[in-house]
Amino acid sequence: MTNQESIMMEDNLNQVWNERDPELRLKAIHKIYSATATLNHVGDQVSGFDAINTSVSATQKALPPNFVFSRLKPVIINNSIGRLIWGAGPIGESPVENQQ
Repeated sequence: MTNQESIMMEDNLNQVWNERDPELRLKAIHKIYSATATLNHVGDQVSGFDAINTSVSATQKALPPNFVFSRLKPVIINNSIGRLIWGAGPIGESPVENQQ
């Protein structure tokens, strides 16, 4: 992976996961994802632009409206696989820790 892929991963966090307007988010999804992309996250696996958009909307609705996703550490690239460590919390504050 190159720096371009690292930027794309951060764009995904900011332009997809932090976008509350579904129409604007869908435009970003079309730019970042392929038409055959599959999104896997806790409790959900969906494919395609519209399904990814719906899944992100559902995740956002489960969080308080003032929560945003933020990068916690720089993107890690290893053997052509990227990893972005993120958290969610109130705007301008530290991410909330999972209390399981």
